Amino acid sequence: MPEPVPAAETLRGLGISPGRAAGRVYRMAGPPLLPNPVPVTDTVAEIARAVLGLEEAAAELAQRAAKAADPAARDILEAQAAIAADPMLRESVDEQVRAGMDAAHAIDTACAHHRQMLLSAGGYFAERASDLDDIRNRAVAAALGLPMPGVPSPGHPFILTADDLAPADTVNLDPGVVLALVTEKGGPTSHTAILARALGLPAVVACHGATGIADGTWVSVDGDTGEVGTDIGEEAAGEIQRQALAERDRLGTASGPGRTADGHPVKLLLNIGSVADLQAGVAAEGVGLFRTEFLFLDRRTAPTHEEQTSAYAAVLRAFPGAQVVLRTLDAGTDKPLPFLGLADEINPALGVRGLRVSRRQPDVLDAQLDAIAEAAAASDASPWVMAPMVTTPGEAADFARRARSRGLANVGAMVEVPAAALHARRLLDEVDFLSIGTNDLSQYTFAADRQHGDLADLLDSWQPALLYLIAQCAEAGRAVGKPVGVCGEAAADPLLATVLVGLGVTSLSMSARSVPAVRDALARHSLAQCRHNAELALAARDPDEARRAVREGW
Repeated sequence: MPEPVPAAETLRGLGISPGRAAGRVYRMAGPPLLPNPVPVTDTVAEIARAVLGLEEAAAELAQRAAKAADPAARDILEAQAAIAADPMLRESVDEQVRAGMDAAHAIDTACAHHRQMLLSAGGYFAERASDLDDIRNRAVAAALGLPMPGVPSPGHPFILTADDLAPADTVNLDPGVVLALVTEKGGPTSHTAILARALGLPAVVACHGATGIADGTWVSVDGDTGEVGTDIGEEAAGEIQRQALAERDRLGTASGPGRTADGHPVKLLLNIGSVADLQAGVAAEGVGLFRTEFLFLDRRTAPTHEEQTSAYAAVLRAFPGAQVVLRTLDAGTDKPLPFLGLADEINPALGVRGLRVSRRQPDVLDAQLDAIAEAAAASDASPWVMAPMVTTPGEAADFARRARSRGLANVGAMVEVPAAALHARRLLDEVDFLSIGTNDLSQYTFAADRQHGDLADLLDSWQPALLYLIAQCAEAGRAVGKPVGVCGEAAADPLLATVLVGLGVTSLSMSARSVPAVRDALARHSLAQCRHNAELALAARDPDEARRAVREGW
């Protein structure tokens, strides 16, 4: 590994997208300031001005979505545009104007009200709350005739800092200009994290003090350690950038299946939402997580049997003879789909979601399994199917029965709640494999909302308690000779990948851009070294100590 360059001061956050970068720092422009309230003399005209602000915000978000090359970014922006165009939000703005507020203040108040409603709902709704901040800023700017908030343009490559980053701000970032991202808020599963990894940008979130760095200051960013070095000087920054480019070029030449230095095989797989997510030139060994719910989002009716079969067949055709793991619908009250017709819940993250939806609407799962089976029958791929939010051996047995009755031979369960991890051995009596979703497993293990920036440290994938649960699952798989993979964001961390393999994980699934670095990290460690790394991480008191102990032996 390259030697670190000393910094005058080091800020620390949570590294959520690996890699190193250095350059001058520039802050994201702040939100538009509200002027003093003005009396409303023409209510109809003021309502029209407020609605136009929302319409312009929705239109701009939709345009950005249409231009987005990355499918994950496009999905996020389309959802954000839909919120801006939501009739309920418009009605709320209308009510505020009729109560005497001018357009800008009406938009601000209505968005704040809806934001609080989403936060109170929890789960998926809470994840969307930060989107309203961006919608508010854009709509207020439009109502006031101001430019839309955006990314600075200093005329040379730079490192971007912000309180937080909205999807619309990151979706069209040019990695050749923006070298890294650093935010004060956010967590390992935030939109910033998802999009930074998709763009291949080093990124650090939950970094207090980041926006206090003066524009033009030379800084370094380490997306692995979460360290941000300030005022390092131009010469040191240039050396870091040369090292980073050399490392990127070296990784770009790597190929072949995943394996340790002594030849122990570890499948390197992709996380995708559709066939559009597959990137040319990425030498993955299959798909470890096909998020089938993207076919269902933003629909008033369920996709037809033909639509589902076609979507599944397209991905299977892309990997002839390879493993493709299809996750059945991961939705419910925390990821609402209108056609499901599920009632609101007090705590949706702990309610009817994932496989639990089939308790109320078994026909939705049966229809999906029928389509997967038909697509599989016409394919040369090796289709595997798994259910999300499996909690008990009984649920695993029921899902396996339904899938196997349709001729699907490789049936698995997602491990996302501690109960499933603690009874992994019993789950494997019913299914053929386990896939660990570290994002949700962290959330439920530490009782920490995935979008709560103040709790980002609890959601760190290096938490020893989380690693202990992963070890339990891997040991259960080893005992019965069945595979156990990781498809959460933890799999994309090259250093942590060595720990996971040392724990006994047999496959790692991640975004396409993460594959080269993970492949390289495994190729430079023997299985014995990976096991030693796992012992160090498990023995640590906290994530920082775990990461530091393993890195010292890197």
